[in-house]
Amino acid sequence: MTSALETESHDTATRHTATSRTEEAEQSRLDEIFTFQELARLDEALTMSSRETGLRFTLYIGDLGKRTRIQAEELHARSGVNPTDSVLLAVSPGQKVVEVVTGAGAGRRLPDRACALAVLSMTTSFANGDLVGGIINGLRQLSDQAGHPASLRKAH
Repeated sequence: MTSALETESHDTATRHTATSRTEEAEQSRLDEIFTFQELARLDEALTMSSRETGLRFTLYIGDLGKRTRIQAEELHARSGVNPTDSVLLAVSPGQKVVEVVTGAGAGRRLPDRACALAVLSMTTSFANGDLVGGIINGLRQLSDQAGHPASLRKAH
């Protein structure tokens, strides 16, 4: 793992960033993987998804090992304060795997079918060589499906 983009609402980690978030050598590897603009786009997409839905979106990019789902679930459990209302998007480009893990509260707003459609959209973009665009579109689809939190919805 490498270093991460961090804000109150989310955390982005890659395989290169997670092991050592402060070392300059690790940061230079991250810079080789993504441009500053790409990292800014990912950060903005995560922030907007979290703000719009009230869910905590996190992103992991890197190898997930042999048991991809189990690894993704472990990452989700460690991703923040309240995993119940969080969504982890784990992307392993080398393995051609995308895992979406939702907590119980997030899962009620993001059914499996919605997650599968977002993954299909992402993998189509990935196949065309657009990793960052695919992730951003997937986050948009997930946040659109989840909608606004009940506290922001108007009663009719």
